[in-house]
Order: sequence, then C-alpha cells, then structure tokens
Amino acid sequence: MSIKDYDELTALELDTLKEVGSIGTGNAATALSELIGREVRIQSPEVRIMGYNEAIEWIGGPEEITAGVLVRLGGQMNGVMLSVQKLDFVNLVLESMMGKKVPDYFGLYEMESSALIEVGNIMISTFINALSGLADVNVELSVPAFTVDMQGAIMAVPMALYGGQSDYILTIGGRFLCNGKEVPCRLLMSPDIRSLNFLLRKLGVSGG
Repeated sequence: MSIKDYDELTALELDTLKEVGSIGTGNAATALSELIGREVRIQSPEVRIMGYNEAIEWIGGPEEITAGVLVRLGGQMNGVMLSVQKLDFVNLVLESMMGKKVPDYFGLYEMESSALIEVGNIMISTFINALSGLADVNVELSVPAFTVDMQGAIMAVPMALYGGQSDYILTIGGRFLCNGKEVPCRLLMSPDIRSLNFLLRKLGVSGG
C-alpha cells in the first residue's frame, strides 16, 4: 500500500532507502574526491524521519550560519536536495581548487561562491544519477541556488514546500570522511510523499 506519511515506512522500505543513500553518497564521495584531489569516503548512510525543528537541530541548530546549495527535483520525482557546507568544508574546497581560504562566510565573493556551487551541484547530480540508474526513474534538476544563511532559514525551504503534506521530513543522505576526519558537509535529499511512493514502487518494495 502507498504510505500517507513518512512515519509509516516499514523496516524493509527504510533499509532499501539506506541502500539508495549508500550508493548515492558513495558516488558523490568519489566525485568530491576527484574535485579536491583527496580520498573521501562515506560514513554509514543516513535515512531519518524527523519533525522540522528536530531536523534543524540535527544539522547544527537554527542559528548556526552555513552555506547551502539547493536544487529542486522534477520530472518523475519532486523534492529538494541540499548540500549543507560548513566553513571548514568551504575552506577544504577553496584551498584545493583555488589555493586560498576565507576567515568567514563574508569572504565569499563571486569566484568563491561559484566554486562552491560547482562542487555542491556535481555532488548532487552524481547522487541523483546513481538514484536514477538504480530505480530507472527520470529526475530533472533545477539550476542550483546558493545561499549563506542561518540553518533554520535554509531548512525553511523544504518546510514551506512540504509542511502541508506532513508534520515530518524524510532525509536520505550521508556524511563524508577525508583523511580519517569528518568532512563538515551534509548531502540531503527530501522527496515529497507522492515521489517517495513512486520510488519505492520502482525499487520493488511497495505494492502501492
């Protein structure tokens, strides 16, 4: 049967989504490794069902400033995908690609922002390409949007889009390791409920 809310997912469906997250983030880690010239691996893939306030706390709290690259999903699946880039990750990218660092987010000018958009967009595209091949779905990506804001404001985008559908948000993603240390960047995909049901059917784990 089709689910009507994210908290109705079965153990089999959650395990399947974790496998999707593992493959997607694994490919994104490979893409990041090629971009920065360092080995990048993934930690355990994450599939979480959270209330919106819990989701904001999970990525660091509503008032923490981060950079974010956001892409909307279209085609056969609707949703958003977000690359949350903390300052240490920003400097990892800028040092690798441009040979420089910035003391804070106010040091991000057009060239620096373009590099971060490129990295975020490539990681998101690689994740979605893996998902599309695995489930045989056609997913179209919008032009990436870049912002530096409080995390509460960044997370307000999926909340505004899907808050009328559910009191929860589903995120599929993962964390990355570089040289044994956690890379302060999260990659999160949040599909709407219709798209989630469609994906589960394509993956063969839902009869809805």
